[in-house]
Amino acid sequence: MPSSIVQNPAAREFALDSDLDAVLPFHRKLPRYAPTPLVSAPGIAAKLGVRRVWVKDESSRLGLPAYKILGASWATYRALEQRFGEFGPWETIEELARQLYPHRRTELVTASEGNHGRAVARMARWLGLSANILLPASAARGRVDRIRDERARVTMVEGSYDDAVEAAAQLEGRGLVISDTGWEGYEQIPKWVVDGYSTLFREVDAQLSEAGERRPDIVTVQMGVGSLAAAVVRHYRQPDVGARVIGVEPDAAACVLESVRAGKLVEVAGPFDPIMGPLNCGRPSLVAWPFLKDGLSACVAIPTSRAEEAVLALAADGVASSPCGAAGLAGLLEHATELDLSATSSVLIVSTEGPAASA
Repeated sequence: MPSSIVQNPAAREFALDSDLDAVLPFHRKLPRYAPTPLVSAPGIAAKLGVRRVWVKDESSRLGLPAYKILGASWATYRALEQRFGEFGPWETIEELARQLYPHRRTELVTASEGNHGRAVARMARWLGLSANILLPASAARGRVDRIRDERARVTMVEGSYDDAVEAAAQLEGRGLVISDTGWEGYEQIPKWVVDGYSTLFREVDAQLSEAGERRPDIVTVQMGVGSLAAAVVRHYRQPDVGARVIGVEPDAAACVLESVRAGKLVEVAGPFDPIMGPLNCGRPSLVAWPFLKDGLSACVAIPTSRAEEAVLALAADGVASSPCGAAGLAGLLEHATELDLSATSSVLIVSTEGPAASA
């Protein structure tokens, strides 16, 4: 049986290849913006045998129970500018929506297992646009209902998340596709999604500085198509930072791990565990791949039982999460010995969603 860890001791550094200074000011204008908590987790630190563990708690972000709205909102904004021209000055989402009134028939389209689709639907609702969210037939009922609550149209697609992505791609032109995964000929919007996630890590920098702490030595991040992990690599593998970045996937959907092992993009076919729904992706994003291939220090795969254990460990330190949201921690619990954690290590974990994301 292939190993569930692939290490890359030669992970390289990345210089930022785009100007991200406008992203955080954009997010600050959105309804209910506030930095999400950065929680010290002494219980988890003791369990892992490290100096300090910080958990970025994304259980409530801009009124939604996951971080995805950061990427979806910025990518939607930039894609609308690309299609209709630059917006005039605005300070509130209502002012921005008024500028889009002549284009109100525009429909935003995406494929999702739940959180990204709900985020795109929320952005469409804020802007007075319509949305069509394509979900695989396996999507959890609660996730489907929450997207419909955003007044979006839901189209169920037979097959997997990757089948839903292919179906959404066929709608480009009829709608404006806001995908968080990229493919040949469709790369700019997923790059903007990755850019949008930069706000999360800029918040972490400010919060650690305020606490008198240095940046983490190790950052662990769960991966579906790999867009969030690409944002982590870009932020923490800069020349002046150099943290180790650990990518974590469900063992049934370890498409990044298998791609890194093969040295090229490969697809995994499942079957996938429904409990790990948002991470059940069979193909890495073409946009994320260069960062993952060269920037991850290690890729690890985990059983669902380890993710469920991680949920309990986070709860003991005051963070409510789901198995998907806790997968980053699960990777450390599963592979602590092989990852050479030490008593001097400072670790950052991103809890990407709360329990309400799948309710």
